[in-house]
Amino acid sequence: MKENDNIIVDFYQAFEKLDAEKMVACYHPDITFQDPAFGVLKGEDAKNMWRMLCHSQKGKDFRVKASEIECSRDKAKAKWEAFYTFSQTGRKVHNSIHAEFEIKDGKIIKHVDSFNLYSWAKQAMGFKGLLLGWTGFFRKKLNAQTNKLLRKFIANQEQQSNKK
Repeated sequence: MKENDNIIVDFYQAFEKLDAEKMVACYHPDITFQDPAFGVLKGEDAKNMWRMLCHSQKGKDFRVKASEIECSRDKAKAKWEAFYTFSQTGRKVHNSIHAEFEIKDGKIIKHVDSFNLYSWAKQAMGFKGLLLGWTGFFRKKLNAQTNKLLRKFIANQEQQSNKK
């Protein structure tokens, strides 16, 4: 359906501009997001993940390219690629992601990003990623680290709001 095409196109156009507020405006209040790096995030946590990622990439060499957007009545899928320098190691990353969406009331209610975590780990972490990137231990550690960063970002945002 055309309106579902629009919500997905709008989401990725906002992502290309690192406009987190326009991205999260595409999300339903009951959004569930999932990917290999963060695991499952719901509601405001999912929205704040995009706010954190966009905020952390402003002024850096981050680039997104979406393609192959396909939509039906209540489902959509897309491919997208992210190109950036991983800040912890300074290594260049080109991540290819497959996204699947469920649409409800004209908004994205479920968003699942899938990518090869081992391939990402080798690019982002180098030798350490080559050795450990394929393990469940690595995934658990990565999920714990990304969620810790998200909690810290949310706490900082709340502090800034309270100061205003």
